[in-house]
Amino acid sequence: MSIFSLDGKTALVTGGTRGIGQAIVLGLAEHGADIILCTRTAKPFETQAAVEKLGRRCELIECDLSDRAQVETLISRVIANHSVDILVNAAGIQHRQSAEDYDLKAYDSLIQTNLTAPFILCRDLARHWLSIGQKGKIINVASLASFQGGFNMAGYAGSKGGVLQMTKAFSNEWVGKGINVNAIAPGYIATDMNLDTRTDPSRADYFRSITERIPAGRWGSPEDMEGAAIFLASPASNYISGETITVDGGWMGR
Repeated sequence: MSIFSLDGKTALVTGGTRGIGQAIVLGLAEHGADIILCTRTAKPFETQAAVEKLGRRCELIECDLSDRAQVETLISRVIANHSVDILVNAAGIQHRQSAEDYDLKAYDSLIQTNLTAPFILCRDLARHWLSIGQKGKIINVASLASFQGGFNMAGYAGSKGGVLQMTKAFSNEWVGKGINVNAIAPGYIATDMNLDTRTDPSRADYFRSITERIPAGRWGSPEDMEGAAIFLASPASNYISGETITVDGGWMGR
């Protein structure tokens, strides 16, 4: 199992305090990685306690990803005290509104958090790795919306489509220098972001129609993301780069 070992590695993770990001953090920690958790505030999080219970370090670093100025200083603050081997951009926000009425303030916030912040973090950490000759792994979290436009989510689809193409572009320039860049595209995963879809009685027919279309016959859980993240962070994926792995219960195969 050493090919999947992350012993001695440190992962910087955004969006790791809940949902998909939290599951990825715990999967990486279970396979030996220490964690630097990027959070909006430095208050204690259950993720930190869970990582430490696994015998791994988990340090918090404050950064509001919606604030570009803060994002632009994050990597320099991290590498001043830590050696980072893995970057996971899991943070993301959603806004649903008809395309013709889509609010530009909401759109700007989506692009900043979902696309610009990961772009800056990829760029700045890769620049550091290249300057010292260090290899590294970058994992971006894309979405089914990277492939499909959906309804009432034009801003979100735009941001996640950008994540997919950004992943390819960065890979083209860096994989030959030892930096693998890949993405995970979750399918319909039960998280706080879609709680209304799953529990609102008025949307019961919509929820049922989605579930019936998933070949696996169920919505995924955040834990279903762990395997793909461990794989992409570990030596097992050393010859894989520029790819987006869909973890969707077979949805994209239909």
